[in-house]
Amino acid sequence: MVTLLSGGTGTPKLLSGADAVFEPTETTVVGNTGDDVELGGHLVCPDVDTVLYLRGGRLDRDTWWGIADDSATTHGELVDIAESAGLGTEPRYLDDERQISGREIARWRRFSGVGEFMLIGDADRAVHVTRTSLLDEGATLTEATRTLADAFDLTLDLLPMSDDPVATIVHTESGPMHFQEFWVARGGEPAIESVEFRGSDEATATDAVLDALADAVVVGPSNPITSLGPMLALDGIADALAETPVVAVSPFVEDTVFSGPADDLMEAAGYEASTAGVAEAYPFADAFVLDDADGTDLSRPVVRTDTRMDDEGDAERVARAAREALEAIS
Repeated sequence: MVTLLSGGTGTPKLLSGADAVFEPTETTVVGNTGDDVELGGHLVCPDVDTVLYLRGGRLDRDTWWGIADDSATTHGELVDIAESAGLGTEPRYLDDERQISGREIARWRRFSGVGEFMLIGDADRAVHVTRTSLLDEGATLTEATRTLADAFDLTLDLLPMSDDPVATIVHTESGPMHFQEFWVARGGEPAIESVEFRGSDEATATDAVLDALADAVVVGPSNPITSLGPMLALDGIADALAETPVVAVSPFVEDTVFSGPADDLMEAAGYEASTAGVAEAYPFADAFVLDDADGTDLSRPVVRTDTRMDDEGDAERVARAAREALEAIS
């Protein structure tokens, strides 16, 4: 049994070649929900959905976001209407009262659908409509996710990190903004001052997640701050990780990050933007998988391989290195 902690594209890329290494029916994936937003009344769970679409054979692997060959008629119409009406396509937060009223699962991250600053395909939107409707019927996010996983014929167990709302808020020189505004609408350009996981003090990991963390854990090469940070902010998760074998795959080669804003976010959170900084951020990790070219000297066991993952063969190689590291500490 193995559990992978997933956010962004790093861990999903690892999962794309993991079946030859980790038996899918004995694999659990815990998805970050700090990136979730409610857009036009529909709850979008980007990190959970990337795994859902990947394992369902429908992921757009050019973007690692959304469904392959999806149409975008509704999105296009929303943009056209907003531009014709002079409303623009910038992110439009609902007001403070509306942010905290109604469905708790969407608190602190509600956006109007006017102009729709995130591109949502039509088939992708059907997933969000179904998820939101199941929540409105009384299902938890965990239950709704399991229903969708069944619809996509997943053979592994996919869990959201919590049924409670946590929102990753990036504080920048331009003011605070949800991570999706920072990264999607603004391209990660405002200088980062700090990162907040709003709601994490009240949120809890589900029993299903805590049970999954009793198994060996692999932390993929995801962003340590915005992909793993929301999970680690939940009461009980860091303690559970400290009690089980954990292997982490570094998203850096020494001080060079593979992709995304992890370097700027690491520095904003007070860590060195490097593999050494990742090791400091992950005190619970018992071993690491590093790139062959990464000479970082760590005080914990290290397995080295080529950690770039351009295809499923690459992903299988990295997954085998993770299993080797787990065997060394088990």
